[in-house]
Amino acid sequence: MFRGSLVALITPMQADGSLDAKAFSDFVAWQIAEGTQGLIPVGTTGESPTLSHAEHHQVVDLCIAAAAGRVPVIAGTGSNSTAEAVDLTRHAKAAGADAALVVTPYYNKPTQEGLYRHFMAIADAVDLPLIIYNIPPRSVVDMSVETMARLAKHPNIVGVKDATANLTRPLHTTAAIGAEFCQLSGEDHTALAFLAAGGHGCISVTANIAPRLCRAMHDAWAEGRVQDAMAIQARLTPVHDAMFCETSPGPVKFAASLLGHGTDFCRLPMAPVAEATQARVRSAMAGAGLLN
Repeated sequence: MFRGSLVALITPMQADGSLDAKAFSDFVAWQIAEGTQGLIPVGTTGESPTLSHAEHHQVVDLCIAAAAGRVPVIAGTGSNSTAEAVDLTRHAKAAGADAALVVTPYYNKPTQEGLYRHFMAIADAVDLPLIIYNIPPRSVVDMSVETMARLAKHPNIVGVKDATANLTRPLHTTAAIGAEFCQLSGEDHTALAFLAAGGHGCISVTANIAPRLCRAMHDAWAEGRVQDAMAIQARLTPVHDAMFCETSPGPVKFAASLLGHGTDFCRLPMAPVAEATQARVRSAMAGAGLLN
């Protein structure tokens, strides 16, 4: 079971757009030192749509090497091609990842039966724990609780990253599948409410720049210090707002650059964030005590 504060890692790049392997490895080490409980390389926040397959493999390999078994690595291996998702998941398994995060196929717009067959094909092909990534705003399709319950019968399908922001989902998912099915929020604003609805943790964007605070919020909740958890949530809410005031990962890469973690470069079609966004990010970070 994956629990607590996990991070959807950015992929630091040089000013010319090439991968910055040292910055990434250093960033992973910093995340672990700050208390992050799980690492997710090459998800959407890691700019997976614009990485080549070789780069995708490299980032996964770097993350696993830098983590050195200290915290779980859940490699992003999703694609809108089932065959490609199988290949990426096979690499994650061979590299030593603890699990794979597989997004619902984007653009194809499969039916519920198509979703079922897609995930079953991956789970049958690779003996690795799979977490379904359900994110309708980016993929257009929404996996139903009923389809997820069918998939959860497969021993390799162990959980969901739920980015619907629908707080009835964890309740219905628990009722349909059981409390042992790992439910991770994919939406920073609702992370605490998701825990209250039966979730187990959050795969966070904000944790890229506030890993210690995000971990403290989850610890407070787990220890029954609800008021402390709520106070941290209130402190982080303006930061969450800023991280998504433009399309992610633009704002969070700019924020990370302010902390010395690589440049703010995002590959096209992601544009540099606007000056107003930069000001908002700086203000939110200063207000939360993340910048002097």
